[in-house]
Amino acid sequence: MSILQKYAHLLVNYCLEIKEGDKFYIQTTTLAEPLVKTLYEEALKAGAYQIVPAMDFSSKGKIFFDHASDKQLAQEPFLKKQAMETFDAYLYIRAPFNLREDQNNDSEKVKQFQVATKGISDTYFKRTATRDLKRSLCQYPTEASAQAAGMSLDEYSEFVFNACNLYADDPSAEWKKLSKHQQGIVDHLNKTENIHYKGDKIDIKFNTKGRTWINSDGQTNMPSGEVYTSPVEDSVNGQIHFSYPGAYFGKNVEGVTLYVKDGYIEKWEATRGKDFLDEIFSMKGTRRFGEAAIGTNYNIQQMTNNILFDEKIGGTVHMAIGQSYLQCGGKNDSSVHWDMITEMKNGGQIFADKEMIYENGKFLI
Repeated sequence: MSILQKYAHLLVNYCLEIKEGDKFYIQTTTLAEPLVKTLYEEALKAGAYQIVPAMDFSSKGKIFFDHASDKQLAQEPFLKKQAMETFDAYLYIRAPFNLREDQNNDSEKVKQFQVATKGISDTYFKRTATRDLKRSLCQYPTEASAQAAGMSLDEYSEFVFNACNLYADDPSAEWKKLSKHQQGIVDHLNKTENIHYKGDKIDIKFNTKGRTWINSDGQTNMPSGEVYTSPVEDSVNGQIHFSYPGAYFGKNVEGVTLYVKDGYIEKWEATRGKDFLDEIFSMKGTRRFGEAAIGTNYNIQQMTNNILFDEKIGGTVHMAIGQSYLQCGGKNDSSVHWDMITEMKNGGQIFADKEMIYENGKFLI
């Protein structure tokens, strides 16, 4: 079995659990055609009735935001709307041509389009919260992503496949093993209420009463390896510094520190990209947190400037501004969900109801 066959088998049968009769929507770029072909074959074997690949071309986003009128920006993409409302499974394969082609898009037009597509996002969050829509996000190695990671394409391909456990004889078995281990962690966390992240320039507390910690074991992201929740919105207090750089809609930030009182981000600093943060924090719901999480994938130990991998780095935590996860009980509403990551292997600690459960990047439970 080739590595792409193993990848497709894992995505179709473990991540998405495609069953006979399922309608399956795949969103990617034309660069991922080799994986899409293999997925098409695997999904047919699993009994999918409708397999719809939506494959973007280079610079599509830039062309759209350069030339779209206000009326065009206000239109909901029909095919994606139908897929989010009526399909059974959704796979988004990241396969970028150029990671910077959208960085100079008109920010006002981007906001207009985000508002117009908010209904699609709401449907997506509601249906994925109950797994009525089975979803997964994965990566197909491309030159653009390899360059962003500081690797050759061969090196990056090996990194991606290793992070997904594709070199194992039975990748699904490896993910089931991780799932069992993480279930013990979330079972413990779901019995607690008060969480405290502490470390270098980090001293932030939040409450999770009535919220649920989720075991992210590869079924909704591939790769995965994290446990996460949505904190009670007005319970977050303190400060958190994000030691890793971040990016959102092609804009980069570094050295971000957030100061929070009663769940509201009152002040922010950044060594790079503060102007962009100013824009983001002017948007609805962005000054509250939608997620708090802990990365557990120790096959990922380096920053690649790709949030799919970076937020899973074993020995890190991340918090997301904006949209909450409904499946966690979160209530914050926003068109933005932006994960920011920080190192915990340098003396970081996590306390749950005053018990230290994590130190120097490792769980103690």
